[in-house]
Amino acid sequence: MTTSTTIDAAAVLWSASGADQVDRPLLLVLHGYGSHEGDLFSLTPHLPLEPVIAALRAPLPVGDGWAWFPINDPGNPDNAAVDAGVAAVLAWLDALPQQPSTVGLLGFSQGGAMALQLLRMAPDRFSFAVNLSGFVASGPQSGDARLAERPLPVFWGRGTVDGVIPASAVTRTQAWLPGHSTLTERIYEGLPHSISQAELGDVVNFLRTQYLEPAA
Repeated sequence: MTTSTTIDAAAVLWSASGADQVDRPLLLVLHGYGSHEGDLFSLTPHLPLEPVIAALRAPLPVGDGWAWFPINDPGNPDNAAVDAGVAAVLAWLDALPQQPSTVGLLGFSQGGAMALQLLRMAPDRFSFAVNLSGFVASGPQSGDARLAERPLPVFWGRGTVDGVIPASAVTRTQAWLPGHSTLTERIYEGLPHSISQAELGDVVNFLRTQYLEPAA
């Protein structure tokens, strides 16, 4: 069951190791459903150099890839399953021998949903989130009130012809994010369920802003 979910530390892809990780921010990269840790890690050469980047492999095997939680009702996952994935990421973070100065989140699709859920369950652990073609899970979370009082920066990018994320999940996310984040929202004309060059450029600009500004 998902309650025994754990992150495979040996599968994590790192942009730096050893002494190069010391006293640096960490950017966690969370892939989408059925994908793998190498997918979004391929973006690393385009991203700012300030953070150490760690691409995690989701814990649940699905087809030739991995998932953070099962898809039973698209865009409306079981909260317990999502929370189990979040707990696994938090446990992996807690076990790091070198704790980062700050932690940011970047996820695509299901990984974007995970990034937002991590903010909601542990708002004091993270500095910001990048949600690419993802959504916010339904139901209240323990950190929602904290985020309403002290909203964190969130980048939300999506395409106009995304045939994967249901309209209901987009509507829910549109309703939730403005009151719980300092939101940067971008909508890309003609973009399907993917990341465009224009979106990548906007993400890089967003990340540069986060690393230029001192942590609160």
